[in-house]
Amino acid sequence: MKPAPFAYARASSVAHAIELLGRHAGDAKLLAGGQSLIATLNMRLSSPALLVDINGINGLDRIAVAGSKVEIGALVRHAAAERSTDIARHAPLIALAMPHIAHPAIRNRGTLGGSIAFADPAAELPACLVALDGEVDIEGSDGKRTVKAEQFFKALFETALGPDEILTAIRLPAATTETRIGFAELARRHGDYAIVGLAATARAVSKGLADVRLAYFGVGATPVRVRKAEAALAAGAIDDAVKALSGDLAPASDLQASAEVKLHLAGVLLRRVATQLAEPRA
Repeated sequence: MKPAPFAYARASSVAHAIELLGRHAGDAKLLAGGQSLIATLNMRLSSPALLVDINGINGLDRIAVAGSKVEIGALVRHAAAERSTDIARHAPLIALAMPHIAHPAIRNRGTLGGSIAFADPAAELPACLVALDGEVDIEGSDGKRTVKAEQFFKALFETALGPDEILTAIRLPAATTETRIGFAELARRHGDYAIVGLAATARAVSKGLADVRLAYFGVGATPVRVRKAEAALAAGAIDDAVKALSGDLAPASDLQASAEVKLHLAGVLLRRVATQLAEPRA
């Protein structure tokens, strides 16, 4: 299929992009990597009057480490993050997730900001952002604001972004020697959307783990924290953590798997990730 007709504008700055979005009152879309947007345009699931291309905006493709934070600009390509030594050292969960995202051709064009803003419930990066307790930087006609990851994802493909706002960067806590991470997903084929996936972080302490954060994807409309399972895992009770998932998760059946299968697979992934969390970082 071909997309419905639309106008095109190339933004020269964040302010210019915000102006263009505001001028079209919710009937405009931002074009970054385009790996999700172009598909929805071609299937006519999206038919904006205007595409605002933000690829020419300087400064949005920067990876920076400042103090205890890692800042990743919205236009950083998946492939650039995958190759980044700063990401590998200071945001290892993102590095661990990268090879699971689609295929190299997609990662060459797709952007981290685009993936977060699109908020696909089966995507890896939104769950990683929640597991890391990250933040999202937003700019709009009313100025700048920062939103915590768990407040950013609102519902299915719905985020805290307003119609004239742009996600400019994500910010993550930099890993320390006590940081522990885990990531696993199950898909029919490598590169497919996950049937179920899990991103996890924790802090190593003398008796085991503390501050355990488990964020599932593919089992709800947004990334899902499993707080009862987190508490059980922090207490060292892996079997209890797996049992707790039945109270924490309520996956719906879909074309890939039934709700019962998804819940079972969530337990399988929790056991795998628990093993990863117990291992010191290389």
